[in-house]
Order: sequence, then C-alpha cells, then structure tokens
Amino acid sequence: MSSTPVVTLRQHAQTTFRALRHRNFRLYWGGQLISLIGTWMQTVAQAWLIHRLTSSAFMLGLLGFMQFLPVLLLSLWAGVIADAMNKRKLLLITQTAFLVQATVLATVVSTHVVTAWMVLVLAFVFGTINALDLPARQSFVVELAGRDDLPNAIALNSAAFNTARILGPAVAGILLATIGEAGCFWLNAVSYIAVITSIWRMDIVSRPAIKLDMSEAVRHMKEGIRYVRSVLPLRNLLTLLGLTAGLGFQYMILLPVYVKDILHADAKAYGALVSAFGLGSLISAAWMTRPHDRWALRRNIFIGLTTASIGMGTFAWSRTLPLSLAMGFLAGLGLILYVATTNTLIQLTTDDQHRGRVMGLYTLMFIGTAPIGSLITGSVAQKFGAPVATSISALVLFAGAVWMFRRLRVLALRETPPPTMVPGATEKLG
Repeated sequence: MSSTPVVTLRQHAQTTFRALRHRNFRLYWGGQLISLIGTWMQTVAQAWLIHRLTSSAFMLGLLGFMQFLPVLLLSLWAGVIADAMNKRKLLLITQTAFLVQATVLATVVSTHVVTAWMVLVLAFVFGTINALDLPARQSFVVELAGRDDLPNAIALNSAAFNTARILGPAVAGILLATIGEAGCFWLNAVSYIAVITSIWRMDIVSRPAIKLDMSEAVRHMKEGIRYVRSVLPLRNLLTLLGLTAGLGFQYMILLPVYVKDILHADAKAYGALVSAFGLGSLISAAWMTRPHDRWALRRNIFIGLTTASIGMGTFAWSRTLPLSLAMGFLAGLGLILYVATTNTLIQLTTDDQHRGRVMGLYTLMFIGTAPIGSLITGSVAQKFGAPVATSISALVLFAGAVWMFRRLRVLALRETPPPTMVPGATEKLG
C-alpha cells in the first residue's frame, strides 16, 4: 500500500521532466535558467532607469522600439543563418556578445555617465544580438532532446523562462531599492558565464555549416517563407501570433508608469508586479509539461487568449496593488499558455530542414512586431493614459480569442467523421 504513491510520484516526475534525461539538454536548461534570471533583472532595471531619467511613458515605448527593432529587421536572415551554421558555435558567439553588452551597460551606470540615449543605443545592441540568438536557441532544442521529447523540452524551457521571470524581478526590486540599477546589470553580466560554460561542455555532433553567398541566402529565406505559406496550420498560427503579440503583449513597457504614477508604489512593488505576471506564466509552463494531444493544444490557444484578455483588461483599471498583482498573475497565466502552445504546435508541424527559418518567422511574429506595438502603446499612454493603452491590448487579445473560437468550430466540423449508415437508414429517412 505505501509503495503505490512513491511509484506514482516517480512516474509523474519521469513524465514531467523526461527531457532532462538528455545530458546536453540538462546542461543547456541549467545554464539558461541562471542566465535568464540575470536577463530579467536587467529588463526590469533598464525600464526603471529610463523612467527615472525621463519620467516619460513615450520614452518607455521608445525603449521597447529600440530593443525589438533589430528583431523586425533581422529575424528572417537570422533563421537562414541558424539553418546554415553550427548552432552550438553560433550560440557561443551570441551569449558572449550578450555578456559584453551587459558589461558596458553596467559600466556607464556605475560611473554615473549614463544618459537616456546610451540606454536606447545599448537596448538596440541587445536586440541585434537577440535577433540572431532566438532562432538558433529555438531550433537547437530538437538537437538536444530529440523529436520525441521536443514538446516536453519546449515546456521545460518555458518553465525556466518564467521561473526566472519570478526570481529576476523580485531580486531586481530589492536591488533597485538598495544599491540601484548598476547592481542588476553587473549580476546579469556574470550570469552569462553560466550559459556559456554549459554550451561549451556539451558533447554534441552538429552537422557541418553550409556556406551561403548572398543569392543563396535570399533563396533559402524565400524557400522558408514559401514553406510556411504552403502549410496552413503554420500560416494560421504565425499570423495570429503576429497580430496578438504586436499590440497585445506590450503591457511590460508601461509597468513603471503603473507603479510610480497610478499605484504610487516603489521599486519593490515594481519587482513584485513583474513577478506576479511571471508566477502565472510559470503555472502555465508547468501545465504544458504534461502530455497534450493536438486538440488539447488548440483549446489551450483559445483559453490562453481569453484568460489573458480578462486579466489585462481588469489590470488596466485596477487602483490597488493586491488586485493588480492578482490580475497580473491571471494575464501572465493566459499569455504563456497561448505562447508555449503556439511554439509547441509550430515545432511539431515543422520539418527539420526548415526549422531554423520557421523559428525565424516565429521570432519575427512574436518579438519583431513589438517595435510597432511599443511605439503605439507608448504614444497612446502618453496622450490618453496607461489604462487606455493597456485596454487596447486586452481588446486585441480578446479578438484573437474570438477568431480562435470560430476556427475551433470549423476544425471540429471538418474532422468529425460522417455518421455510419445502418441498413434501412435511407428508407427510414425517406
């Protein structure tokens, strides 16, 4: 009797964390977790810094624009590079570049020479590195965990991202209130050593790099776009992601405005608010580690968008910190349920030959649309207030949920087998 629960828990753990049985993925996952905590610390401190220097909602939008603009410009090319290069070497290059960028940012803040334009320029540099890094990281997972464990590996990556999203802002809130922004930036720089070391230690045989001239690169990029256009599920998933992420995911840039100008709170409350979004996201990521069939994944998209729209719409007009924390949790839960499910469906649908280019398009739709959304959100918030801007984001997410609901009905009708005719049925119907 007493051994049954133990066996059940062991089996549950083996199912939930099955991708971690691969040594290379364990190394990658552990290094990423440490590095992402540092990245979230920098993200929170950077927004707080620009708002301290300028007290402008528009400048927060401009910061998002500068950080995500390179992804808009480069992600398609980055997908081609990810398919052509040795991904392990490419990631070592990008992670080292991240370390240098963080060190420069920490230095200019520590020496008290920092200005708003320096923060904007360094955000652009971060975005440029990120544009190359994201497609490589997304498409590298299948080499580390294998196709059978790919959905679980994606879910565990999401769990690491959102664990960092809880811990990083919480630590950043404490550091911002005690030693300032520079401490967050220095710790982020140190955190990149963990992921560089983990990638270096991997025992992996990657396929050799493919030499491409400019004409070949353009041909490969066009081939990737044609591939996505020819596969209806990929086309629908990426189009929906581009529309919802562009305007619906821009709540983060306005959080300093909510904390300082609406809730009249401090840096610790800012860190707690970002962590609340992260806690909801972590719950979704943990849920995604369970096996899901294709129909369950499709329903997750509708549920995620609906939940996120309700949470964000209520958050927009909250005037108390407890309600804001609760609605941040709800919005984070819905957003990551939607994004992690979309990533899983796209990777399961994509063949290995086009994976890097498809993930480049995924990056374009997920993050590359953010520059436009950030500028629009910042401009609307500057003129009409942050609650109006965030309400527009919530409406965009709700519209995506309505579209997905209608799509589910179409798919249900298309995939339902016709009723089996029994002898004499024609005569009875007649």
